[in-house]
Amino acid sequence: MSNRRTGWTRREWLRTTAAGTLQAAALAGSRAHAAAPPRLGVQLYTVRELLKTRAEVTLQAIAAIGYKELEVGRTDLARLVPVAKTLGLTAVSTHMEAPLVTGNWDAWASAAGSTPAADRSLAKALETVRTHGVTYAVVSYLQPAERGTTAAGYEKFADQLNRAGETARAAGVTLAYHNHGFEFVPLTDGRRPIDVLAGRLDPALTKLELDVFWVSITGANPTELLAKYKDHVALLHLKDKAKDAPRETDEAKVAKTAFTEVGSGALDVPAILKAAEGAHVAHYFVEQDHTAGDPIDSLRRSYEYLQGLP
Repeated sequence: MSNRRTGWTRREWLRTTAAGTLQAAALAGSRAHAAAPPRLGVQLYTVRELLKTRAEVTLQAIAAIGYKELEVGRTDLARLVPVAKTLGLTAVSTHMEAPLVTGNWDAWASAAGSTPAADRSLAKALETVRTHGVTYAVVSYLQPAERGTTAAGYEKFADQLNRAGETARAAGVTLAYHNHGFEFVPLTDGRRPIDVLAGRLDPALTKLELDVFWVSITGANPTELLAKYKDHVALLHLKDKAKDAPRETDEAKVAKTAFTEVGSGALDVPAILKAAEGAHVAHYFVEQDHTAGDPIDSLRRSYEYLQGLP
């Protein structure tokens, strides 16, 4: 028997159909692996303005959407963690200042909300983190004055992170480092700071918190980076990038409109989630540095997209 429109024999048609069925099944299996993480979290920087005057109502709204976990600023732990617990939200991570690791408080002197001199002890900070049941302490940022342009400077920083990571582990806390865009600017020897750090960090002591927006806005590929440093990445920041956003490594030059809800921009979110699963990422936090409207609505849109993945 042959198909008059194609000229195929029955055997050829059956073989082709079977191949198509197998391909469809493989694709369906691939999509299944890109499902939303079971316990999505929120980085509370997204709702920073709301928290100033409406903390409990804001946390209630986050819980009502369906989020289960939080990443909280270190100075907000005492104020927000007890309220979060009553709402069924678990604070699993906190961001903290780099000078707790490096000792270079001068570089942070002009930063908004700089830490008082009485609260500059790493040991004290880790004790506070542990007391509130938080398991990850993340160094959130390096000020421009701290960065340098040589690999040696970042190797020194990695060594400091490893020593602090050892201290954190003894306190029952896991240390991590969060990237922005400057870690993708080539150094004087041609290497990128992110590669220098990952090559020097001991994954048993210090993990990475990979922010997929900041990776992508520099022109790098989050999926490739997750595969390359799969032993290092424990935490993931999920946010999307506007489709027309230009490449940029300086976060101060990135337009507010470059940030968009998960699933509404240029990032291949299913591929990122699949790579994150392969890297055994432990916790996922949705974050929007800037939103065009209500940040709660923004968090809801990201959550609904993620929950709607096949």
